Amino acid sequence: MMASTIADSKSMLDRLRHWLLVVLVCVPGLALAAEIEINNPQIHAGEDGYVLSADFSFDLNQRLEEAVGKGVVLYFLAEFDLTRPRWYWLDEKLVSRNQTYRLSYHALTRQYRLSTGSGLHQSFESLSDALRVLSRLRNWVVIDKASDGSSIVRPGETYTAALRMRLDITQLPRPFQISALGNRDWNLASDWKTWQATIPVESK
Repeated sequence: MMASTIADSKSMLDRLRHWLLVVLVCVPGLALAAEIEINNPQIHAGEDGYVLSADFSFDLNQRLEEAVGKGVVLYFLAEFDLTRPRWYWLDEKLVSRNQTYRLSYHALTRQYRLSTGSGLHQSFESLSDALRVLSRLRNWVVIDKASDGSSIVRPGETYTAALRMRLDITQLPRPFQISALGNRDWNLASDWKTWQATIPVESK
């Protein structure tokens, strides 16, 4: 009976910790000031659909630099939404995409590695070089084309686009998740950057 009670308590604590992380990450009012700035977001026509480019301006503080150097993997999450305004109802969400970047350090090779969710990775001699690439989002396909070339958006029409980037503390090792709760050193995120995006007409 006692073992069951202890197990139930541990399960409850795990659930509580999970929800605290969700609240901290997802509720803007509880987050501290934005530490990442988003500049010059643009949507272009690409071969497989419409692609997004943007620049992120940020630096890792000493705590995060030390964590990476000691082998802690940092996960950055880029999130993109595209909506169509509707005067008679709530805006219609057409696209919701996210892409994860994995920043790590390998002691044996003394190199930093930056990987994306697509399985691509690059190695760098210095952390600053890795961050320079991380800060330049290029050719991310956010709006797919169908096999017949059609798309859910129409060239020439204007939509509301939104983009943000944040350090995903929910993917940190559990001891670091706990220490990151409410800790400014681990709060690295942008506000949502919104703009009116006119879908470009493809040149023939």
